[in-house]
Amino acid sequence: MTAQRIKNGLALTTVAAVATLLLSGCGNSPAPAASGPASPTASPPSSQGTAAPATEGTQTPEASAASPLPPAPQAGPATCKAANLTAAIDSADGGAAGSVYLQLILTNSGAEPCLLKGYAGVSLTADANGDPIGAPATRDDSTPVADVLLAPGKAGTATLRYTQASNYPNCTRTPAAGFRIYPPEDTASLFVAEPRDACSNTGINLLTISAFQGE
Repeated sequence: MTAQRIKNGLALTTVAAVATLLLSGCGNSPAPAASGPASPTASPPSSQGTAAPATEGTQTPEASAASPLPPAPQAGPATCKAANLTAAIDSADGGAAGSVYLQLILTNSGAEPCLLKGYAGVSLTADANGDPIGAPATRDDSTPVADVLLAPGKAGTATLRYTQASNYPNCTRTPAAGFRIYPPEDTASLFVAEPRDACSNTGINLLTISAFQGE
């Protein structure tokens, strides 16, 4: 009887040991590897990436502020001066009522064009270097002032009226050798030999002059 119990006990112990081993093996088995291709590892962004192209027409604040300046205006022709002019008197027009109408002619003797504009200063004088005799010419504004551009060799004309000195009883008559002529806007003068009687009285005006016109 005792031997049978021992035998049964050994059998139960053996079965328990086998079961324990089976359970232990199942708990420690490694997890199966995941099927399918591994996901690629993301590479870090390159530090040498291509810069975005600059937008065309974009200006820096300095470029926008510095706008181009307009071209400077070109200088016009110089004013005609006595040094580059020759003077002449044409008395072919005759006169009326004791007056003589003369043409004062100024010709550009220089190498460059020049501008003749306005009125000449005219007076009777004893000689080329002498002082004026009597009153200078007064301006006749019946002819409008014009820009007279004189190319080299070209001339401008003005009407010079001379009133006979004998028309004035109180005139202190003085012989004059000709006319002293100051071109417009000039302090140098020209001389034209044209003998006339002058009045030394400065209150008597024998001369009038018009503005220059082109030929």
